[in-house]
Amino acid sequence: MNSIMEHWVQSCRHELLDHCRLWHEHHLQHALREYERFYNQHRAHQALAQAAPLRPVPDAITDPERITDLNIRRRDRLGGVLHEYSHAA
Repeated sequence: MNSIMEHWVQSCRHELLDHCRLWHEHHLQHALREYERFYNQHRAHQALAQAAPLRPVPDAITDPERITDLNIRRRDRLGGVLHEYSHAA
């Protein structure tokens, strides 16, 4: 379990804390909650075949016409430090 937490802390430091300035404890707690949501719901994990822990892998798009007409939306979190990408309906 210790190695899992070490990996999470290292990811949090490299992807979040190295890229933003935190002003006080409340701001730190908010940033860590946002990163936790991002990490578990949107961030791709190699060990899970590019899925997030709380989201299954989406079905592959094999139809060439659908691939050329993809409409991807980006949502910035924490002022643009974290980015979420999703298919637009």
